[in-house]
Amino acid sequence: MTTTGKQLFTTLTSDGTLTLEIADSTFEDPTGNQVLVRMEAAPINPSDLAILTGAADFENAEYSPGKVVATMPEPFNSGQKARHGQRLPAGNEGAGTVVATGDSEMAKGLMGQRVACVPGQAYAEYALVDANMCLPLGDNSAEDGASSFVNPMTALGFVENARMDGQKAILHTVGASNLGLMLNRICLEDGMGLVSIVRKEEQVRMLKDEGATHVVNSSDGDFMDQLKAAIDETDAFYGFDPIGGGKMVDSCFKAMEQVAAKKMTEFSRYGSNQQKRMFIYGRLDMGPTTLTPSYGFGWTLSGWLLTPFLQQAGMETNLRMRKRVLDNLTTTFASSYKTKVDLEGMLTKDAILDYRQMKTGEKYLVVPNG
Repeated sequence: MTTTGKQLFTTLTSDGTLTLEIADSTFEDPTGNQVLVRMEAAPINPSDLAILTGAADFENAEYSPGKVVATMPEPFNSGQKARHGQRLPAGNEGAGTVVATGDSEMAKGLMGQRVACVPGQAYAEYALVDANMCLPLGDNSAEDGASSFVNPMTALGFVENARMDGQKAILHTVGASNLGLMLNRICLEDGMGLVSIVRKEEQVRMLKDEGATHVVNSSDGDFMDQLKAAIDETDAFYGFDPIGGGKMVDSCFKAMEQVAAKKMTEFSRYGSNQQKRMFIYGRLDMGPTTLTPSYGFGWTLSGWLLTPFLQQAGMETNLRMRKRVLDNLTTTFASSYKTKVDLEGMLTKDAILDYRQMKTGEKYLVVPNG
């Protein structure tokens, strides 16, 4: 017996036509270690927008109930050549109730439970998920658990990665985001130094009200002086940036190098040998990453993605991180949302133009069965 329900699909064709549509879909009965989850809540994360909207022109798109057709400009269309013609589901994570299971003991043990999960197709009334990718939520609501994987595990991953590399402080360039707030709480709990960059004075106050000690405002005229002072006090030569495009990474490297250079006891024409590292883990700005290398010779810019990190970290670390998330779901790892929409509501012009801006503190929550 199969189950029928609505699901969001995204299709990009070779001529740059991007189609988002809600359609009826058939969900097979779970087998083996699979479970069928009736989805109740799913966040729209920046990582979802890469496949959902990308750089397409939604200002001039064609809108109809449950469907929108937009144009993907170059070079972004050619850059996604591998997905041309494929009708793909979307939605990395969410939460709901297990309504059917395969025959494995793990799967059967989840029957009837509310779980957080990572199906990769959460914008749907139902989703087939491997039981290993489910986290029982106990008495927590689906809304509490909807964002319990991507942001919490990413924030924890930053701290774990820093420890692995022998660091005692982290720099984060979007400090007032849901993820940034989680990272601040984790660092306070773990004794890890943190420098948080924000864009507004109210965001400075918000973080400091939560116990943050090093918050710098990129809108202030003395931003670079603030940043250098914070790096000097914490030794935060190791940073994470979700912006990607623009000059923020460049500014961080420059500040790190200027702090390191002041501590040198001998002059070197090559600059300091202080190791400085930045990771880009998102593309909030789709433009080019601008670098003007004047950072000494010990700097590295890398990408960072959660899944490869978890594979590298190993099962013991994974389980420890997941337990910590569950134990602190409504405190350290709490998320907030600007508004809720159903599947059809995701595809209205007002909603798309709003949530694709990825404004700090204005995340959308999708309620597939709402």
